[in-house]
Amino acid sequence: MDTTRDEKKLLRYTYLLCFVCFLNLAIIKQPFDKGAMIMALVTCLLIGYSYFVIRKFFSDGDKYIFIFSSILSVIGMVMIYRIDTAASIKQIIWFAVGVTGFILIVVLMPDTSGFSKYKYIYLVVTLIFMAMGTFSGTEINGSKNWVSLGGIQFQPSEFGKLFLVAYLAAELKDYKNFKNLIIPCAVVMLSLVFMVIQRDLGSALIFFGISVTMLYIATSKFRYVAICFLLSAAGSIVSYRLFNHVRIRVMIWKNPWPYANNQSYQIVQSMFSIASGGLTGTGLGLGHPEYVPINTTDFIFAVLCEELGILIGFAIIILYFLLFYRCMRAAVYGNDKFSRLLAVGYSAMIASQVLVIVGGVMNAIPLTGITLPLVSRGGSSMLITFFSLGIIQKISEEGR
Repeated sequence: MDTTRDEKKLLRYTYLLCFVCFLNLAIIKQPFDKGAMIMALVTCLLIGYSYFVIRKFFSDGDKYIFIFSSILSVIGMVMIYRIDTAASIKQIIWFAVGVTGFILIVVLMPDTSGFSKYKYIYLVVTLIFMAMGTFSGTEINGSKNWVSLGGIQFQPSEFGKLFLVAYLAAELKDYKNFKNLIIPCAVVMLSLVFMVIQRDLGSALIFFGISVTMLYIATSKFRYVAICFLLSAAGSIVSYRLFNHVRIRVMIWKNPWPYANNQSYQIVQSMFSIASGGLTGTGLGLGHPEYVPINTTDFIFAVLCEELGILIGFAIIILYFLLFYRCMRAAVYGNDKFSRLLAVGYSAMIASQVLVIVGGVMNAIPLTGITLPLVSRGGSSMLITFFSLGIIQKISEEGR
């Protein structure tokens, strides 16, 4: 099977998608928007050059990981440009930085198995990032999970995810019995407590999804997973009784309509937006994203469904599934248990984030304010996602 030919064909479709979408945005503006075409050209050059470097110097790994992530990034940049031109310029800069990090990890990073010995460093850094928002965070959109350093705002929990996965992989690779799980369980529970205190319920769900997935892969014990869900249920009940913001999220999830003008305004506008688009959408550039709050980050999926249709929304979910499949495939071919667990953890991180935000936007689960990976605006999210994918790409190179 000629995978190179298939990869290049998919890459050409990616270029076509990019130019067609940006051309559509350029035409509907009067006068013709040359900036949209410049964005399309820069985006395609970045993707093409990155693929060339990876294919030429590291031809053994799974290149579909990069291609699927590029398609999702293109969709995100198109929608962000349509909503906020200034924000899209920042986004393409973060995309360039993220892709550069992806390439540097693949090119410069030594064999991943050698990093398993630094588990106590991962542990300390994880706890620092998890606690940072609690003690020095700034409240934005109801969550105290933003920290400002040198004039730059970022979410420490985003970087905490990266190190939490590395720590769990280093700890769980030596699993022999239940005693080996006591310390990692305590670390995960402490991280979840920090997230609940910071009112960052989305990150709490993601950490839980990562931990349970890695636990099952490392131990193959379903009873451990059942115990985790029971403890999670107990923790959810306690959080519901202790924290008012948790009660509000559950209240508006059960019935958002009585609170449509205040607490549930965001989710109601999101559902209106998705419903107004129908199956095929209003057309790119012809919807009303201005009615959807936080439309370039938390609720960008609602804007996508309004203008491109629910069918395209499902297509985006399928793209995420394909990306998840390729990442998990890299885990199967990993050289050692640490590398395999690392790939599983980062794959679960991306999949959990997609499920949590899409479920919240559609009111299938209580709403949690997090970004849609690679699609939503956000430097921290873009960097962490590409760094994670770069590590998985490296693991796929080593396993061939």
